[in-house]
Amino acid sequence: MRTTLLLTLTIALSKAISAQGWLPQGARSAALGHASVGLIDLFSFHHNPGALGFVVNGGATVAYENRYLLRDLQNQSFVVAHPLKTGVISVGGQFYGHEQFRTTRLGGGYSMLLADNFSAGIQLNYMGLRLDPFYGARHSLTAEFGMLLKVNKKLDVGFSILNLGRTRLAEFQDERFTTVMRLGAAYRISEHLNIVSEIRKDLTHQVSLRGGMEYMPTDRLFIRIGAQGAPVEFSGGLGVRRGRFILDIGTNYHQVLGWTPSLNLLVHFQKPRNE
Repeated sequence: MRTTLLLTLTIALSKAISAQGWLPQGARSAALGHASVGLIDLFSFHHNPGALGFVVNGGATVAYENRYLLRDLQNQSFVVAHPLKTGVISVGGQFYGHEQFRTTRLGGGYSMLLADNFSAGIQLNYMGLRLDPFYGARHSLTAEFGMLLKVNKKLDVGFSILNLGRTRLAEFQDERFTTVMRLGAAYRISEHLNIVSEIRKDLTHQVSLRGGMEYMPTDRLFIRIGAQGAPVEFSGGLGVRRGRFILDIGTNYHQVLGWTPSLNLLVHFQKPRNE
């Protein structure tokens, strides 16, 4: 009985947050209400592969999230990105769930500058879904496309679409992996303050609005707050940079389901120039 209830809860929550193989990743994104499609960092692998074209210092990162403090709703991910003479190559993955319900997403991508202020990227992903012991496992391939435009020195606008071909999950009721479209912006009010916003549309859910603010009192400390709708959640977090390392922590709060803490560690391959 407990297993059945747990499976039911897991599936219900997973559908509510569009977790069929994809979730936004990283504590920075979480603290900013997951308004991350306009951001340029290593987690752009998960949010907007087009933004990776602007990455000049490669690195690796790992992240962990525990949705609503439930063991069966754990979320782990990683990214490795490396700039080439032309373009940026990247690999990454995410693993969501636990014993009864688990999704896996592994992929690789390539991003490049098409102009001084415009970048685009494509990504191919293996998608796996396991529903034990009743429904077995499903495996498929999906594609993702993204782009980012630097409108001026202060404003970046990003767009991404996940699962371009609407890959089928099962023939019954024509069930498919989620397709998500995201459009957003990052605006630098000053060298110490950034504002981010995003509109997200899952084809099977209503439009979700997200936004956040990132304040940098020093070049080593980041303070973040955010919010999102459908469902309504509030968020916040901190980031600390030391040499090649960045440690981020964040949390989201749902008024019914509770807290979702997250953290990530990022390591750049080279020391930042301003250090």
